[in-house]
Amino acid sequence: MESLIERLTLVERHVTRAMETAKSDSAASPVLLAVVLEFQRKARKAHTALSSGVDARAARDAVVEVEQAADSANVAAAADPAASEATRKAVEVAHKAMCLIKVEGA
Repeated sequence: MESLIERLTLVERHVTRAMETAKSDSAASPVLLAVVLEFQRKARKAHTALSSGVDARAARDAVVEVEQAADSANVAAAADPAASEATRKAVEVAHKAMCLIKVEGA
C-alpha cells in the first residue's frame, strides 16, 4: 500500500489539473476558482507537514483540512452553473482521490 505522502502527492496532481482546467474555463466563477485554489493550498500544506515528520494528531488534522477543502471544491463545482463539464469532472476526480485516502484509513 502507498504511504500517506504518496497518496497526497496523487491528490496534489489531480488538484493541479483541476486548477488548470478551472483557470482555462472562461465561464467558471471566481468563487469556484478560489475554492479550488484553497483545496490546492491545503493539499500542499498537508504534504509539507507530513514530509516534515509531524506527529500522528497533526497529520490527521492536516488530512481532515484537505478533506474539507475537497468537499467544498466539489460542491462549488457542482453548484457553478456556468462551469464546463471538464472543470466539474476535474474537480470531481481530485475530490474522489482525496476520498480514497479517507476510505483507505489515513
